[in-house]
Amino acid sequence: MAADLSQIVKAYDVRGVVPDQWDENLAELFGAAFARVTGATAIVTGHDMRPSSPGLSGAFARGAAAHGVDVTEIGLCSTDQLYYASGALNLPGAMFTASHNPARYNGIKLCRAGAAPVGQDTGLAEIRELVEQWSKSGTQEAAPGPPGTITRRDTLDDYASHLRSLVDLTSIRPLKVVVDAGNGMGGHTVPTVLAGLPLTLVPMYFELDGTFPNHEANPLDPANLVDLQKRVREEGADLGLAFDGDADRCFVVDERGEPVSPSAITALVASRELARNGGKGTIIHNLITSWSVPEVVRENGGTPERTRVGHSFIKAEMARTGAIFGGEHSAHYYFRDFWNADTGMLAALHVLAALGGQEGTLSALVAQYDRYSGSGEINSTVDDQAARLAAIRAAYEGREGIALDELDGLTVSSADWWFNVRPSNTEPLLRLNAEARDEPTMTRIRDEALTIIRS
Repeated sequence: MAADLSQIVKAYDVRGVVPDQWDENLAELFGAAFARVTGATAIVTGHDMRPSSPGLSGAFARGAAAHGVDVTEIGLCSTDQLYYASGALNLPGAMFTASHNPARYNGIKLCRAGAAPVGQDTGLAEIRELVEQWSKSGTQEAAPGPPGTITRRDTLDDYASHLRSLVDLTSIRPLKVVVDAGNGMGGHTVPTVLAGLPLTLVPMYFELDGTFPNHEANPLDPANLVDLQKRVREEGADLGLAFDGDADRCFVVDERGEPVSPSAITALVASRELARNGGKGTIIHNLITSWSVPEVVRENGGTPERTRVGHSFIKAEMARTGAIFGGEHSAHYYFRDFWNADTGMLAALHVLAALGGQEGTLSALVAQYDRYSGSGEINSTVDDQAARLAAIRAAYEGREGIALDELDGLTVSSADWWFNVRPSNTEPLLRLNAEARDEPTMTRIRDEALTIIRS
């Protein structure tokens, strides 16, 4: 197909509807282009449970092998399991997944050796140009030399062992944990990673099914946590864990069935990673995580570093600063000891270790890390993003005790509250996040900002 790649090649990955926007023929061209742009002699590939994933992944492997590249296929895996393979084997990698998107979508997350991200500025633009050129002409330049080999390799046990080597779970008390895999790849990884621990595991939707028959595999939407919250309460469990479709993000629910904010998890894990590193180290957090994150980092001897939203920015700052850990409001958690890549599973192990290492409840444990009142992310459809941002700036600029910055969108802050408004890159939306020292102040500031945005 002579494809319109502007619709499917995003800032950090490839994503679109199969077969309407892309298919196995195009996947084969992506494999060949990835081989050419990385200059690799070997790569590793993996895929999720979507019906189209094995075919697309296989086609990509054939395209790369035709250009002389040896391909190691690890088959069914989570995205962080593919990052593990890229890091441990020191090979560029390709993961076939559309994360939490509906079943008809699929995509490719690409990385260089050592799980280093590939985005528009680090190879994706060149890959797109090659695929467009070959797609339009119907021919590729002949590959030099003989074709590469395609071999299978199972990395699940090695992935689980590596994660378990990074968190001490040897002396935790018995815990009852409900896990909602959302019919995604958590159903594949969780049983192996948690095997042998003093846990009573209550599995929900562990059957791998890329049509998502129970609910969307997107725990960021509160509607998709309802089943888990109910089950945690029914079971009298100590906590609940929810994974997204490709199981690289993990959301946590406490013993009351209440969601634990990803900022609180970021602060908790940061304190543990700092303890592992002698109370020293840089912790990355994006600018819409809670004030509690940099506070906890400083209290534990670390150095907080504030960044823009988005995994490419976080990973770049991790590499630049040598940070030991990074966290985002969206429940992506990044670890230096995991090649600066994100793994929700490792964050989940930290939560289990912290909870199991003391006698209290999870709600009591995380209270020390959840200090302020936050709005969560509120999206508003607007006709002119720039005009609305200018209106917010005009409303607050020059007010006494108010600071503005434009690291990512517009952040307005005072001694007692802050809010950030960011434009979506892909839709006519503005995203608002607000936080304050108490609920009434947060509500007031949130509503004041929304009035300007929506006027």
